[in-house]
Amino acid sequence: MDLYVTSPGPIDQSVLYDQDKHVSSAVWEGQERGALRCHEHTSKLDQWALTQKQLELVHKAGFGYLRLIPAISLDNPLISALVERWRRETNTFHLNVGEMTVTLEDVAYLLGLAIDGEPVMGVTYTMCDTICEKLLGKAPDSGSTSGGMVKLSWLKESFSQCPEDAPMEEIERRTRAYLLYLVGSTIFSTTTGNKVPVMYLPLFENFDQASNYAWGAAALSFLYRALGNASLKSQSTVSGCLTLLQCWSYYHLDIGRPRLNQDSIHVSFPLVLKWKGKQSGPTANRDLIFYRKALDSLKSSDVEWLPYINIDSRIIPEDIKSSLIVGRSKTMLICFDKAERHLPDRCLRQYGLRQSIPEEVQRWERKSRGVDGGVDLSGKMELELNEWLDRQLNIVEDDGGVEESEYMQWYMKITRRFVGRLIPLSSEFQRMHAALRDIAHLADTVSTQGMDSQQTESVTRIRYIVHECLRDQVGTSMLAPSIPQVEHGKRIRGKEMIRRKSNGKRRRKDDPVQCHAASEGDQSQLCSAAGEIDYSQLCLTDAEVDDLQLCHAGGDGVDAQLHTTIEVDHDGTLICHPTDEIDDTETCIAVTGVDDSQVCHAIIKGEAQAVPQSSLRTSEDVGQHNDCSIVV
Repeated sequence: MDLYVTSPGPIDQSVLYDQDKHVSSAVWEGQERGALRCHEHTSKLDQWALTQKQLELVHKAGFGYLRLIPAISLDNPLISALVERWRRETNTFHLNVGEMTVTLEDVAYLLGLAIDGEPVMGVTYTMCDTICEKLLGKAPDSGSTSGGMVKLSWLKESFSQCPEDAPMEEIERRTRAYLLYLVGSTIFSTTTGNKVPVMYLPLFENFDQASNYAWGAAALSFLYRALGNASLKSQSTVSGCLTLLQCWSYYHLDIGRPRLNQDSIHVSFPLVLKWKGKQSGPTANRDLIFYRKALDSLKSSDVEWLPYINIDSRIIPEDIKSSLIVGRSKTMLICFDKAERHLPDRCLRQYGLRQSIPEEVQRWERKSRGVDGGVDLSGKMELELNEWLDRQLNIVEDDGGVEESEYMQWYMKITRRFVGRLIPLSSEFQRMHAALRDIAHLADTVSTQGMDSQQTESVTRIRYIVHECLRDQVGTSMLAPSIPQVEHGKRIRGKEMIRRKSNGKRRRKDDPVQCHAASEGDQSQLCSAAGEIDYSQLCLTDAEVDDLQLCHAGGDGVDAQLHTTIEVDHDGTLICHPTDEIDDTETCIAVTGVDDSQVCHAIIKGEAQAVPQSSLRTSEDVGQHNDCSIVV
């Protein structure tokens, strides 16, 4: 059997040391969080009416191409499936074919932003009034701010229409407002959904100086941090430049890639424009599970390692082409307090190089710095800044690599190979239970004749352990897949329950109700339906158990408690005497005061299904069995 059927990895946890926190651990245990909420706000960018003078300033600041970013409809399930494959330990996607990532080179090609230059860093703010008054000419009202963040809607409502005859000072103010809106709705989109920090605003005070910043590197740092946060099992949202992520996937992976209605032979720059406009293609059933399975079964033939190789180089601006070498720099990406490692040595095939076994990733602590206003982060991030300053000295070169088989042998040990289970969780429980029963049968039937005392003791110990495991599984874990995780801690061990499906009749209070075992045909609900239950082996300590709770699951959702008694007949049959007339269609009997020592069950001829009381939520649940099952 394939090891990964029962263990998806990593076998060697030296690389993916945060596996327990990762969403894939929760998914493997059946805890689905669904598709993430994706925050990006490109849809209203075209509502800004920029004058020619404004367009010149935007281009001078280095955002002439980013302003062209199309309002692409985000594929939340695809993005969510990619996030499940993202590992913040390496800032890469761990796929079946090896590691891949969004690189600085991808940012340059797709968005047309500068990937070389000064780090995007400055002073933090906890209030908006002063800096907005200085650089925008007006301060937002109190309802449009939150700490050091301002609402995007306020920026658009206040500055989106610039008169043609406006003075230059007013044109500059409105252009700064647009640039703040642009970065806040695209590359620095936050999980707040509609706000942008004003700390970026001073970087637009001088438009010539603004073009000297490495905005592309900052955008990638922001996206890396957002993906890392979203990959944790506790998160439900994702932010950052998701258009960049989705278009990166379209270029590199043949999964969820739409068919374009227009002719895409003549590609425009930036390359994200290839996916602008109406798209067609099958969309039915493309949910998170669809994309997860597609990524779990990804093949090399599904990957475009060099998607830009055939693009006409004449459409690439010279300043972009001259900086592409930095796309192979093993360095630290910086966006204010967000510092993230760029590790191209782990994805050399994306540069047309043979992949080698990468060096161990140096762990770094992610901190949120500068929570106080007026803090200059450059004094708090010297190590990160020095690493970025040395970016030209750390260009990854071709070292010849290793044979792909050697790399994949190493990679399969350190990666998380699957996110979803190849075999349903319920099937794994059933298979494990069947194996335990086989072991129990062998242990019970093996002859100890001729064995010495140590061997006999070992056989006895095996019998005890396997029967304990079977008892525990019947009592709790065999039904774990069907019980919501939120109720896992509320299950009470030791409770017993008898469930009966309706036979369409109502029994009177003086009619005995005889409980019997579930038939062999009801194996869809009976985890251990291996045969009939021998009730001679099921005994109660006392001949009569008093004050058993009879729960009537009413249609209004409120349980009405009645009382009954259960007696054990001379031949071991359980006889139930209800004290009131009841409807079998909505009845369950819960024995609450019985511990493990009071009830014994036999596993020689078969076992009854354990059904925690919390799992019987409705009358439909109670009525699922054809017969009645005894639960310990």
